[in-house]
Amino acid sequence: MTGQPDRFSAHAEPEEEASPHTFCNTTTDGQTSPPVIGSKATLPTGLYVVATPIGNLGDISARALQALEQADLIACEDSRVTAKLLRYFGLRRPLLSYHEHNAAQAGEKILHALRQGQRVVQVSDAGCPVICDPGERLVRQARAENLPVTVIPGPSAVMTALQLSGLSSAPFLFLGFLAAKTTARRQDLRRFATLEATLVAFEAPHRLVDSLADCAAVLGDRPAAVVREMTKLFEEVRNGSLPELAAHYAEQGPPKGEIVLVIGPPQAEGATASESDLEALLHDELNKGTSVKDAASLIAARTGHPRRTVYALALSLHRGDRA
Repeated sequence: MTGQPDRFSAHAEPEEEASPHTFCNTTTDGQTSPPVIGSKATLPTGLYVVATPIGNLGDISARALQALEQADLIACEDSRVTAKLLRYFGLRRPLLSYHEHNAAQAGEKILHALRQGQRVVQVSDAGCPVICDPGERLVRQARAENLPVTVIPGPSAVMTALQLSGLSSAPFLFLGFLAAKTTARRQDLRRFATLEATLVAFEAPHRLVDSLADCAAVLGDRPAAVVREMTKLFEEVRNGSLPELAAHYAEQGPPKGEIVLVIGPPQAEGATASESDLEALLHDELNKGTSVKDAASLIAARTGHPRRTVYALALSLHRGDRA
């Protein structure tokens, strides 16, 4: 980035004191809306669940910066990661490590701060807190005591991967992290094998090869995508059928970086796309700038047509042999 985003003064006095028990302002038509960014208003007290960038720091929102700047305490997954984020934006705030191993002890400190009328911001290392981390426990505890809680939305690895994959998003099911062991992983996958939905899961690089093999064995020849390093310099999306992806990474070895696995819904038996349908689908992909090879893999996985047939058609379209 060329310079830092504008920040909000933590010491500016609002024109009217915000209520400590609400996260909303009342508009002239009687409706409620969040505090206006840039109005120099002091944020109400309470727990702010704040999404942070999953890679590119330019994706942080103005509201997230405002909350971080005005926080009396920031509860974070890894203080080293959050400290680096704060330094980038020229901020210094008290940090408290909060993760699955100290959630009981650290959680009580956070709740005490909330009871004292402080502004507590909760962040994870990247993306949305509460999703696959102990933050959900903290939200439940705060709500049980009628302490104010709100969310400042932002970057999400789940939603970003789903959009990048090109697979159906309605409906989809987020599985969290797949089980680490083969037996448990296959057992979990069988629960969703007949579900008519796209499946989205987090996976560690060193387990990707085994996980793809299990997915192919349990879920069959479904379209899928391995999405990694989203919003970063080496962002990559590899589409193909589950067996194709399993074979590719078994040969190439596990990739580096943060990985999200997106698996399309079951393919209807006997359903095939006509040649004109294939042409239309391929035209869409090629017009997006997708390579012939990747477009063929993606459409073959989606439609169930042999990849060799789809690749030949894609190559013909690319060369302009067809109108």
